[in-house]
Amino acid sequence: MAKYKIAWLPGDGVGVEVMEAAKLVLDRVGLDAEYVHGDIGWEFWCKEGDAFPPRTVDLLKSVNAAMFGAITSKPVKAAEKELVPELQGKGLVYRSPIVRMRQLFDLYVCLRPCKAYPQNPLNFKEGIDLVVFRENTEDLYAGVEFNTVPDKLRDTLAELSPPFKAFKDLPGDAYAISTKINTRKGSERIIRAAFEFAQKFGRKKVTVVHKANVVRATDGLFLETAKQVARDFPGIAMDDANIDAMTMWLLKNPFNYDVLVAPNLYGDIISDLCAQMVGGLGFGCSGNIGEKLAVFEPTHGSAPKYAGQYKVNPLATILAAKMMLDWLGEAEKAARIELGVAEVIKDGRVRTYDMGGKNSTLEMGKAIAAAVGETKPVGAGRR
Repeated sequence: MAKYKIAWLPGDGVGVEVMEAAKLVLDRVGLDAEYVHGDIGWEFWCKEGDAFPPRTVDLLKSVNAAMFGAITSKPVKAAEKELVPELQGKGLVYRSPIVRMRQLFDLYVCLRPCKAYPQNPLNFKEGIDLVVFRENTEDLYAGVEFNTVPDKLRDTLAELSPPFKAFKDLPGDAYAISTKINTRKGSERIIRAAFEFAQKFGRKKVTVVHKANVVRATDGLFLETAKQVARDFPGIAMDDANIDAMTMWLLKNPFNYDVLVAPNLYGDIISDLCAQMVGGLGFGCSGNIGEKLAVFEPTHGSAPKYAGQYKVNPLATILAAKMMLDWLGEAEKAARIELGVAEVIKDGRVRTYDMGGKNSTLEMGKAIAAAVGETKPVGAGRR
């Protein structure tokens, strides 16, 4: 019997291809695991009206961890048009499977390391080494939205919120409302996770990203909570910045920052910015982490225009596999993967199109697998 049971969720588009490359590397490091395929993606939305079917939900309840590729997502009305005829007009509403997964399994930490590997031609600056902690279950991604605003909600908001009176006379189908929900519990645990990470791995500072000067209620709560949590970590410096200013300052001097923590939307924004500074989404790996389950993925989408070409860079997915091994406690195998990635990037002979080369997804995967077989980690470095 295998030591680990891993849910294998390729999804669709290029997700299938980058996961194939990652599997080459995982096999090379010799992870003792059973990989169980799970149905997820656009195909299942179109055929079944559910891109994240109940059978896949059940699978995730029985595994140690999961690897996820990428899936296609479309706006609600466009998604409904692609349902098979017998499902159209049934009131089915498309929701992002990864967002649902995060909420169903309380995967409240979205961990996104952004590291510039030496001699990557796409590095903004050599030596960048940032980690983003993004709250993963609340904020504007909570899913509490109204595309046609009910009269009852309109009347309640007009009564309770003076600024809403500017909208109270609009017909319900003339505007939409998306609610931003941030709880003290949700804020406290993601901020504490960021400080604990900094303490464990010798990081010096945690920067809290917010917009409390304008979004006073929710972001004010997040910032207030951060100041309270920071008192428990006297050896870790804390500062804070508005999200708009943060995007400028990260570009001006990324070396001023170390660990960043943010509510869901801002974390999504700054983690993509940080990923671009170390090579783009082809290098952006991510872990969705809860108390009992973690799901690891590249941060890029399904890129339908490239599907079937085996063209895209699989390094984000391979680095996500490295993150999974770290989470499982397989530190030596994780270190071998990272050293293999660093060696192939530095060597420069195998590069996908985004890096200025002509190698395929699987050629990159095979190169990393070969390098993994040759590398021997020396100690544990910063993560």
